[in-house]
Amino acid sequence: MNKLDLKLLRRLLGLAVPYWKSEERAKAWGYLGLLGLLLIGYTWSGVQFNQYSGEFTSALAAKDSDRFWHAIRVFSLLLVVAVPIYSFYYYVRDKLSILWRRWLTDRVLRSYFANRSFYRLLAMPEIDNPDQRVAEDISTFTSQSLNYLLLFASAAFELLAFSKVLWAISKPLVFFLVLYAAVGTLVTIGYFSGRMISLYFERLRREADFRFGLVRIRENAESIALYHGEDQERAQVQRRFGSVYGNFMELINWGLRLNFFSYSYSLLTLALPSIIIAPRVLTGELEVGRVVQAAGAFSAILAALNVFVTNLEYLSRFAAGVERLDSFVRRLESESSQSAVKSKIVTRIADDLRFDRITLQTPGYERTLVKELTLDLEPGKGLMIVGPSGCGKSSLLRAIAGLWDAGSGTLVRPQLDDMLFLPQHAYMILGTLRGQLLYPKLNRKLTDDELHQVLEDVRLPNLIARCGGLDADSDLEKVLSVGERQRVAFARVLLHRPRYVLLDEATSALDQENETALYRLLTAMSATIVSVSHHSSLLRFHSHVLELDGEGAWQSLPAANYRIHTEDSDTSQE
Repeated sequence: MNKLDLKLLRRLLGLAVPYWKSEERAKAWGYLGLLGLLLIGYTWSGVQFNQYSGEFTSALAAKDSDRFWHAIRVFSLLLVVAVPIYSFYYYVRDKLSILWRRWLTDRVLRSYFANRSFYRLLAMPEIDNPDQRVAEDISTFTSQSLNYLLLFASAAFELLAFSKVLWAISKPLVFFLVLYAAVGTLVTIGYFSGRMISLYFERLRREADFRFGLVRIRENAESIALYHGEDQERAQVQRRFGSVYGNFMELINWGLRLNFFSYSYSLLTLALPSIIIAPRVLTGELEVGRVVQAAGAFSAILAALNVFVTNLEYLSRFAAGVERLDSFVRRLESESSQSAVKSKIVTRIADDLRFDRITLQTPGYERTLVKELTLDLEPGKGLMIVGPSGCGKSSLLRAIAGLWDAGSGTLVRPQLDDMLFLPQHAYMILGTLRGQLLYPKLNRKLTDDELHQVLEDVRLPNLIARCGGLDADSDLEKVLSVGERQRVAFARVLLHRPRYVLLDEATSALDQENETALYRLLTAMSATIVSVSHHSSLLRFHSHVLELDGEGAWQSLPAANYRIHTEDSDTSQE
């Protein structure tokens, strides 16, 4: 076994073993034990069918009517026994597969959403397409792991069962079979396996990238159409498909070589058993039916010995999926070695917001955004963050939210449940308008009148009618303008009434009248407001201004005397 095989085995066991030790282990082992019994019955049935197939032939060749009909009766009884065994075998296998998939999906999703790992993965380009790894790779792993476990177990059972049959018919045939299988396995492992696995791993990645490119076009269709960017987008998608095409061409070229070998290898077995035992049949030493039995036993044993050869293409796909899923799970469940040795901002929980010598860097530590920031914001006061585009204004809010922690110093902040963040692009969930307003705490009990009133407050009095009611499913991402979505986000704030509200250009699409009206609602809540904005009209709702210069320097000034010299219209997110 080479290093690649050992590495794959370790990854496979690392993903599989936790389920069989989990709280569901009793059910899992029970199903697996039942599968083992059914597999034994499955193998026994195959041996019996092979034996009585030979009986048919021998009885017909001998023109022995009684022997023939006796074999038919026994064969019929075998069918009555075998059909339920076969049917329940596949039922139990698929049931265990979906139970395993459910457990592993729950485990991965817990890690995916814990500590906002789904967000942190954005800074890890090596973990591409996490959605595919959760939706497809887990399903493939659980189903194929069971399939291959049962395949190898079945091969072992058939090897034991049919070897006895073949040994009784022809000992030289057994020795030839072992040698033939050994040569085929060595050729397959030595020449095909490594390259096929790497090609299938690359195929999964490239297919996912191609699909992701198409999804982005659908999600940004309007922006692309307004920019007349069809040619550029088509070219990008075609480049991605070109990578898929190139990989697939290499795969089918290697598949052609594999097929030449595997079909030559397997088709020869149709004649080899007959050739080897033909002299004994021709001399009358063996019945004609024994040739049928020998051919069946030979095929079964060869299939058992060559399980790797005949399943190399599928095993290569499986191995590639295991590698992708393992790297994803490991990344979710442990910090990278790079981040472990880098300094991080220390977070402490209190009733106010304080920055104690905070140096903030980008997640990869490539750039320093703010140096040695020290600032206290008392509850009920307001802080407005200003500065040129790219200076770190939005990044500072990300640090408060716990999304970015690269850097040093101590950040004192309230519990996250006491804060609500409003980004420039208000997030609209899939579902009803009621769920939209209550997000992210959908289990809150508020009356229809309360929801209607808050929509009145944010100047969306007709939204309920436009959506067909509070409980009708609607895609507000398409129904509402950017400014209307920003007002829905303010409605959430008014309903949740957090102690701290952090706004990142959250009114950028609103006119001054609507913007002022919404900030007055926040002030009436007595919430502490932290805003990133370039609108001088908002200064009156804040007590202090934090000015960043884009080089890491900063200064804190009273808002009453501050003037924004340039109405910078750039609202990009740092």
